[in-house]
Amino acid sequence: MAESSSSSSSAAKSDAEVEEMVDRMLTRLALCDDSKLEPLLSKLLPFCISSLSTQSLPVRNKVLEILSHVNKRVKFLPHIGLPLSALWKLYSESGAVPIIRNFCIVYIEMAFQRANGKEKEDLAPDLLVNISKLPLQHQEIVLRIIVKVIGECHSGQIGDEVAAKYKKVNNSQDRELFIEFCLHTMLYQRVSQSGGVSPGLSVAQVNRVTGKLQLQSNEILPRKLGILNVIQSMELAPELVYPLYLAASVDCEELVIKRGEELLKKKASGANLDDLNLVNRLFFLFNGTVGVERVDPESRISPGSPALKAKLMSIFCRSITAANNFPSTLQCIFGCIYGNDTTSKLKQLGMEFTVWVFKHAKIDQLKLMGPVILSGIMKSLDNYSSSEADARAREVKTYAFQAIGLLAQRLPYLFREKIDMAARLFHELKDESQSLRFVIQEATVSLAAAYKAAPLAVLQDLETLLLKYSQAEESEVRFCAVRWATSLFDVQHCPSRFICMLGAADAKLDIREMALEGLCLLKSESQIVGLKYPKLQMMLDYILRQQPKLLESSETREQNLLFPSNTYVAMIKFLLKCFESELEQNKPLEGSSELMSSVKAFCSVLEHSMSFEGSVELHANVSKALLIIGSHMPEVVATHLSLKVSWLKQLLNHVDWDTRESFARLLGIVSSALPIPDVTSELTSLFSQTNKSRFETRHGALCAIGYVTANYLSRTPMPEILLQNTLRCLVDVVNSETSALAAAAMQALGHIGLRTSLPPLDSSSDGILIILSDKLRKLLLGDDIKAIQKIVISIGHICVKETSSTQLDMALNLIFSLCRSKVEDILFAAGEALSFLWGGVPFNADIILETNYTSLSMASNFLMGDLTSSVSKHSTNEQSKYSEDYHASVRDAIIKKLFDVLLYSSRKEERCSGTVWLVSLLKYCGNHPTIQQMLPEIQEAFSHLLGEQNELTQELASQGMSIVYDIGDESMKKFLVSALVNTLTTTGKRKRAVKLAEDTEVFVDGSLGESSGGKLNTYKELCNLANEMGQPDLIYKFMDLANHQASLNSKRGAAFGFSKIAKQAGDVLKPYLCSLIPRLVRYQYDPDKNVQDAMVHIWKSLVDDSKKTIDENLDLIVDDLLEQCGSRLWRSREASCLALTDIIQGRKFYEVEKHLKRLWLGAFRAMDDIKETVRISGEKLCRAVTSLTTRLCDVSLTDTSDAHKAMDIVLPFLLAEGILSKVDSVRKASIGVVMKLTKHAGTAIRPHISDLVCCMLESLSSLEDQTLNYVELHAANVGIQSEKLESLRISIAKGSPMWETLDSCIKVVDAESLSTLIPRLAHLVRSGVGLNTRVGVANFITLLLESVGVDIKPYANMLVRLLFPVVKEEKSSAAKRAFASACAKILNYIPTSQAQKLVEDTAALHAGDKNSQIACALLLKNYSSMAADVIGGYHAVIIPVVFISRFEDDKIVSSLFEELWEEYTSGERITLHLYLGEIVSLICEGMSSSSWASKRKSAQAICRLSEVLGESLSSHYEVLLQSLMKEIPGRLWEGKDVLLLAVGALCTSCHKAILAEGSSSIAILNLVSSACTKKEKKYREAALSSLEQVVKALGNPEFFNMVFPLLFDLCNSEPLNSGQAPLVSDAAASEVDSVKETSVPYNKIVDCLTSCIHVAHINDILEKQKSIMQMHTAFLLPEHKWTVKTTAFLSIKELCSRLHNFVKDSQRSHHVGVTSFVQEMFHSLSPKILHCISTIKIAQVHVSASECLLEVMNLAIDVPLVGTINEGFKDELLHQFEIEKNDVAKSILRKCVNILQDWKY
Repeated sequence: MAESSSSSSSAAKSDAEVEEMVDRMLTRLALCDDSKLEPLLSKLLPFCISSLSTQSLPVRNKVLEILSHVNKRVKFLPHIGLPLSALWKLYSESGAVPIIRNFCIVYIEMAFQRANGKEKEDLAPDLLVNISKLPLQHQEIVLRIIVKVIGECHSGQIGDEVAAKYKKVNNSQDRELFIEFCLHTMLYQRVSQSGGVSPGLSVAQVNRVTGKLQLQSNEILPRKLGILNVIQSMELAPELVYPLYLAASVDCEELVIKRGEELLKKKASGANLDDLNLVNRLFFLFNGTVGVERVDPESRISPGSPALKAKLMSIFCRSITAANNFPSTLQCIFGCIYGNDTTSKLKQLGMEFTVWVFKHAKIDQLKLMGPVILSGIMKSLDNYSSSEADARAREVKTYAFQAIGLLAQRLPYLFREKIDMAARLFHELKDESQSLRFVIQEATVSLAAAYKAAPLAVLQDLETLLLKYSQAEESEVRFCAVRWATSLFDVQHCPSRFICMLGAADAKLDIREMALEGLCLLKSESQIVGLKYPKLQMMLDYILRQQPKLLESSETREQNLLFPSNTYVAMIKFLLKCFESELEQNKPLEGSSELMSSVKAFCSVLEHSMSFEGSVELHANVSKALLIIGSHMPEVVATHLSLKVSWLKQLLNHVDWDTRESFARLLGIVSSALPIPDVTSELTSLFSQTNKSRFETRHGALCAIGYVTANYLSRTPMPEILLQNTLRCLVDVVNSETSALAAAAMQALGHIGLRTSLPPLDSSSDGILIILSDKLRKLLLGDDIKAIQKIVISIGHICVKETSSTQLDMALNLIFSLCRSKVEDILFAAGEALSFLWGGVPFNADIILETNYTSLSMASNFLMGDLTSSVSKHSTNEQSKYSEDYHASVRDAIIKKLFDVLLYSSRKEERCSGTVWLVSLLKYCGNHPTIQQMLPEIQEAFSHLLGEQNELTQELASQGMSIVYDIGDESMKKFLVSALVNTLTTTGKRKRAVKLAEDTEVFVDGSLGESSGGKLNTYKELCNLANEMGQPDLIYKFMDLANHQASLNSKRGAAFGFSKIAKQAGDVLKPYLCSLIPRLVRYQYDPDKNVQDAMVHIWKSLVDDSKKTIDENLDLIVDDLLEQCGSRLWRSREASCLALTDIIQGRKFYEVEKHLKRLWLGAFRAMDDIKETVRISGEKLCRAVTSLTTRLCDVSLTDTSDAHKAMDIVLPFLLAEGILSKVDSVRKASIGVVMKLTKHAGTAIRPHISDLVCCMLESLSSLEDQTLNYVELHAANVGIQSEKLESLRISIAKGSPMWETLDSCIKVVDAESLSTLIPRLAHLVRSGVGLNTRVGVANFITLLLESVGVDIKPYANMLVRLLFPVVKEEKSSAAKRAFASACAKILNYIPTSQAQKLVEDTAALHAGDKNSQIACALLLKNYSSMAADVIGGYHAVIIPVVFISRFEDDKIVSSLFEELWEEYTSGERITLHLYLGEIVSLICEGMSSSSWASKRKSAQAICRLSEVLGESLSSHYEVLLQSLMKEIPGRLWEGKDVLLLAVGALCTSCHKAILAEGSSSIAILNLVSSACTKKEKKYREAALSSLEQVVKALGNPEFFNMVFPLLFDLCNSEPLNSGQAPLVSDAAASEVDSVKETSVPYNKIVDCLTSCIHVAHINDILEKQKSIMQMHTAFLLPEHKWTVKTTAFLSIKELCSRLHNFVKDSQRSHHVGVTSFVQEMFHSLSPKILHCISTIKIAQVHVSASECLLEVMNLAIDVPLVGTINEGFKDELLHQFEIEKNDVAKSILRKCVNILQDWKY
């Protein structure tokens, strides 16, 4: 105010007045001393500077003169401060003119240099306000000042108050200006003397930061650290401070780097790196003003340092905005790759950023940058050699190739006009090191897409390039070549397919697979529908142009293969697809000359492929290809191969079985152009030879016989003799050869039988099957499964044209003999045979004999293809005439066998075979009228078989039902759907009964375990077991169990059938969905994996959108699953739990609201299940419900109202039934859930807070490990301290989930919740049991008080009244402490009157029993720590109690109060002075108490007071002395001796006051003297000690005459031994050895004697000299301990001292009595003393005795007429001196010897 008033007044005054004032000031300034200069300047400077606003020149000159003088005066006086605040205020005034501001800023800068730290840091933030409005030069000065202050004051930390001031700088321009200057300061680095500029700054910016002089290193570091601290405290937007923290993280100082990185992670990690402003600033840091034209040299900003650039590049690679910031992006990339100061790391990062740009840049931006960057990349790659091994160089190359790949994807037009880039990458891929090949490979693959729309000429060049590199040595090159071939060109492109053919034989699996994929050889038939293949002629021409020798072959097959076998295989397969595709597209042109010529060429290639060098796979594919061609164009193949019959015959000996059969078929096709008798004869002649040929030769011949004969019969009737010879040959082979050849012969017979009925071998013989029946039965019972299959199918083929009922019956018998076979393949083969016997199969003889047909199942894709495909694909009318006429009886026999015997057999094998055969008939002959009529019976049979345990039977039954549904009419379909639904929903009708035989298997092996006699699975075994157990009715239970298993199996089987029917059933199923869906959901989780799979199939068939279906039927599903959770069937319980686990995940509250409680109930029930797997599923369900409940109750994830509702449902249930459950797992889960709920539910738990808290508190004890209780009961026996055990139990409880839950509860308690919570807590305090519960409730109350604060006031009085008695009565020390803490905490919130009463009641406890005293100590201790403010007014009550209670006898109590005393007092003496009156009052009260303990501790307190306060206690001594003297007389009690000690201590400390009073000293002496006569040892010792203190302290000479007789009598009254001789009566008697010490405290008596001698008149001493001598002599007798002798030596020394002083004072006339006394002492005591030295070996005695002897001798010298010295004594002394070992004693004895030597007689 002074400054402002002075300035305003100066403005109002005239110039003359101002000039006069200024002149006076100049005078004052000149006369002012340096010591008074600072106060003067505080007023003078603001006034003078403000005066510059005047227009008066004299005034201005005077002011300038003053300022000049000031500058000179203060320049060398840095301690003189300037008025900083006043100057800044003057500067900030809105009306200040420029000249004033200019001068102000100068002196402000000076003032800051001289100001103290506090003033500077307070004012610095104010300088930032409106700094953007200041002139530029002033801005720089102010900013430098601020940053300097920041460095000086805030480099370590910044205070909250200053930080708040910086936060108030809210103008955006001010902030940005400050941040920019801080950034420049952070970028600043010291440079060398030669010049230069800091990276990232211009010369102008450096000058702005430094001012006039370059900053020193010790200035830069604190400034940068201070800036970081201040900027952090300002809490600015991350985008604003990001560059600053980034610059700090790359500083040259380690501390700055560490701090910068820390702030970058913590404060700026959330910065938006796509913010355009931020990205521009970062690019500016990176590039500076490089490339900017017309920039002043001083303003040219240099690029950032390499470290900063590297850091920035890593950031740019995370910013999409940075990728689109043209041209900065381009500058950045080229700066990294080609910059002058670039490094290998920057090159790497530049390439990495290039990849990022190519990936994320917008296409319009990329079009501008792409070509330029690409040229730069290529130039960069040219600079590296292919062999460069530097790791950084490899990284650069890696990113370069990645960039090329990305650019090829984004801008393909840059590459497609030339193949240069493709050639470059393939070359690099071939020549580069292995470490780079993968990256180049990826780039090369990406580049392929760029050439898809390339010009034709470019594509042709690429063909040549790819063909060249497809055979390269490096696998990566071959991979890319094949990849380009498959991706660039379509299937019709011949050169690329040829490359794929070459790749099919590659050593690398991935290349092989890719090549085969390019040839479409890995795709299924459905995937290649509509695919266009090249024409066969074009493909062959291209292949032959590459390898013309492919047409060369020889009959000897010795030609060399031109490619690997796998290449031939792929080539043949692809050419075959081309052939089939061309045939399909041009069926009318099947006989065109072009196609025929290409087929012939293809056949030549195939012939070439049959070289011996070829693999078995190749030969098999060649034979298959020839067969396929022959099936489509038989004439062409027959004509072509008819000239090569010998070649064909040679291949009949091939080692591969399938190849032999294929060439046998081919020979049959070719035989149409050959003379048959010759061929047949030649083939049959092999079997008439004596020497048998190789197996392969005979097998090939047998196959060829069948095909050739059948082919001949298809064209013309065969001569009977030739046919019979052929048949006889085959029959002989069957009868005589092995099973393999017999099967081949039977196969040949079957092929012939497909063309004609087999005639008898001669007119008198039976049919062939009858002839061979015995042999065939043996073969069918053999082990060769393949042979059996072929034989059975051949029987079916033989019977196709058979008309003989005998033959047909034999065929049926042979087939039915296999009904118990367990081999599935045999059963299916028998099913095919029965289908041929039944008639109506969809394949004729031509298909079977002249194509690559293998079996009905393979040809019809049985069990895998579409149901209608096999039925509709082929049709034949050839058998109809035979079927109706001759096979009707066969069909009847088959039906009877299946439905009367097999399907309902008691043997599972027969049921299985019946099922297989019935399904085969249904599949292959389903359109036959007889089968159509029998569909209801077939459907019933399949329904019955759905419950089979055999998986094959069950699956085929379900498959059969699907076929029935497919071929049945509408009524049949509806009936079938209804029956299946009933089966799935367990409401189906009873199945047809099956009669049980003894060996009928009821259970699968092992499912019931084993008995002592073996397995339990057949009906007979179960009956025997039931009888043996004496419970025949047990068999019914076994059967019930078996029926239940069958029911489950029925569901599984029905599901298999249903899954196929459901696809076609459509609307028929809709009415059943509500009942089906819940059960299907449950069955999908059935423990049986087979049931699961089946139900998953039906679910997928029935439901299109699984999630939607479950959502729509959620209530039905959950209700059903919850009901089944309580099912009596364990599998239902387990499945329901698992299903619920999945279904409830992610549900909303409205979806599960009504099920939530039941879900928990179901989970808990399952967790306590008897079966382990159910328990495990229950635990899974519990975890899922826990997760669901936690989410629903979390107010941050669920709507608040829904969270509260969910909490209302779940929490009461968990508290009532979960935590209190007897099941351990349920309890643990419940506690865990409750803990999670309290953590996440927030305020939703408030309505339940009281129940929750009480439950958790009670659980602390109820859920404690019971072993701890047992240990505590026996702790004393094993030496464990109960307190330690209690602490252990409490620490365990505090680490439990219950305590964690309580912690969470405290956080949500509010004032409203207290109304219900406090009464419940009060009840727990009164009635809670268990250590943990009681400690827990006390601690909870303490924490609750800390949390709710003043909201507890309405309940505070009640809590105090409740807690205080509990603290007093609680027995457990841990619980007592906890309740004391709670009681102390509540002290803060109760009224003053209540607080006073509580403190007084607490203090009163010190007078109670031990428990009360401990309670008092604990309460007072907690009052001090938790309610210090409140308790501060009651120290007058507390301190006296604590002081006196320190002297309790009980160590535990006294130690507690001792700790309290240390806590309450800062200095003992001061505290005792402050509260002395109260302490004395309490002591007197204790002394007057009836309690001896109170009297004793009061006396001890008096002793301590006397010791500490000394004379300061004099004001209260009278009261204390009276209370003591009042209590000493009377009977003795334990501890009364302390009262005597207190009297002595009080007399010692207050002796002046006592002596001043006068009369009381005698009374005190009499009182203490009388106490000395008591017989009790301890009491008498205390009395003597007190007597010594009283005599010594009061110093009354009269005391000698009063006390000495008493002391003499005490010595004389107690005998030394068993005799009654007095102590001093007989010298001889006193010399007795081994005398026991009496109870007389001789030490104390000697001490009293010494004190009496000390205060007595010398005349009194002389008067009693005889008695004194007797006492001293007696004390030196050997009977006394050395300690008594030591005190006696002191007493003698005191006596000598008194006598010596008397002798000195009376030099002129010696008292006769003194002389005689001294003479007596010398002659009597000296020998005794010397004797003690010689007899006692203790060094301390030697020293004391020597000193005493020296005193006696010195006294004797000073007194004349002592007489002569005994020579014996002299000799003894000399001897003792010589033998003395103690140095101190020896030196003293030396003095004694010298005295004797100088003795004047």
